[in-house]
Amino acid sequence: MLRAREPITIRSLVAGTGVSTMAVYTYFGGMDGLWMAVRQEGFTRLAAILEKTPASDDPVRDLVALGSAYVSNALANPDLYRVMFDDTVELADPLAADETLSYLVRAVERAKLAGRLPGAVVASDLATQCWIIGHGLTSLVATGPLAREVLDYGATMLTALLIRAGDDPAQCARSVAVGWGAHPLDVGDVQLY
Repeated sequence: MLRAREPITIRSLVAGTGVSTMAVYTYFGGMDGLWMAVRQEGFTRLAAILEKTPASDDPVRDLVALGSAYVSNALANPDLYRVMFDDTVELADPLAADETLSYLVRAVERAKLAGRLPGAVVASDLATQCWIIGHGLTSLVATGPLAREVLDYGATMLTALLIRAGDDPAQCARSVAVGWGAHPLDVGDVQLY
């Protein structure tokens, strides 16, 4: 239903599930509550994936690996990804989206402490810029305008961003290459054009 962008009704949603339409009202209060729960679940799953991304002794690699995990998760679950970023639906816990970004902020802070990035770098700003690169590429691939191969540009863009932020060029290139390859960038059921 999400993939075809058909209007979703409670009746079409429960068809073939063995539950009545009343279950949606009982458990979610209606379609708005259901969409809120689905959107929340997307961020809960993303946080769990980011939490499982192992930390290493290379915080720049770890920062990029978190971005790779984000892209991999989104492309493996493109319909859920679309709902996660549908701001016409409220989040049950609005801080859930911010919490996922906090993983990247902490990685930037580690990179500063390790001397890979200057102390003047604003961690939340750099983390947001890294997120934008991953999110932009993912959106363009998941919605079909661009082919999966453009994901390879992520490493180039992140390397340029992190060098500009102050990391050593050679060390940065190695860290980004390893981090970007930390998760398979599968496209799941995404239709490539």
